[in-house]
Amino acid sequence: MSLTTSRRHALAAAAATLGAALLGGPALAQATYPSQPLKLIVPYPAGGATDTLARTLGAKLQEAWGQNVLVENRAGAGGTLGNNLVAKAAPDGHTVLIAITALIQQPSLMEKLPYDPIKDLAPVTMIARSPSMLAVPLSSPARTLKDFVAMVKAEPGKHNIGNYGTGTSSHIQAALLNQQAGLDLVYVPFQGAAPLVTNLVGGQLTSAFVDSASARAQLANMRPLAVTGSARMPGLPDVPSFQELGYHSFDPYGWFGVFLPAATPAPVVARVSEEVNRILRLPDVTARIEGLGLQVGGGKPEEFGKIVRNDAGLYARIIKEANIRLAP
Repeated sequence: MSLTTSRRHALAAAAATLGAALLGGPALAQATYPSQPLKLIVPYPAGGATDTLARTLGAKLQEAWGQNVLVENRAGAGGTLGNNLVAKAAPDGHTVLIAITALIQQPSLMEKLPYDPIKDLAPVTMIARSPSMLAVPLSSPARTLKDFVAMVKAEPGKHNIGNYGTGTSSHIQAALLNQQAGLDLVYVPFQGAAPLVTNLVGGQLTSAFVDSASARAQLANMRPLAVTGSARMPGLPDVPSFQELGYHSFDPYGWFGVFLPAATPAPVVARVSEEVNRILRLPDVTARIEGLGLQVGGGKPEEFGKIVRNDAGLYARIIKEANIRLAP
């Protein structure tokens, strides 16, 4: 064998080895993951729906993968502390964020964030989604959204609409309704859903946007007039959607989702997504999610990513038009 032939064979072998290494890298990352305990970061206090979903998911991941899964509540600054922790974490798939829609609303509400939720986090899978409803007390004379709009317009400055706090989804939806219906509803912020619902059913509020999970326990004591989302809620088949009634931009659902640091290898993102989707199909998990008043999510990373980007753009426009800002 000539020297030239030998060199040619050596080069071919080296190229084959390099090619195998390059192709095997992603496969190896997926095959060896997870290689250590996982942390599920919940950027809110314990006890809420986000925390419940994280603990349900964490228990099933630990059972499936044989690695310890720790749920850490890193509350503070409206969720931004926990979000930032994951955005800056090592992109190895072992630090996972369980986030809600506020993640992509905050950039338009706050002067400066230490992370970009679109660039610094990778959407993995939606865990659950939650439509909201515009509701009034049972004592209200309004039976339909048309009645409600006419009532508010007939009595300028008299009526209000509650929300979970400045910049929350319920506040953004109220601003959207004021804009499109030409109303002057006064915004009344509360520290969360529980006091808002209490004041709504007690008749201290004219109206409020309430998410399906928060409304569930008191649904019989309020009157839903319209629901957000692209379709009617399964539990409220007689209540029309805003879309049906000729309103626009009420289509987005509130969501709970899994995110990883943006630089996480694609095979690891896919592995987490596949496992979360499997878990969401388990009967006991489905029952748990629906028992919270939520709708079961699921889907591939690219599907969830499209929702995240579309929602971010829509909320940015609404927030700008309504001039909603959070105090620094």
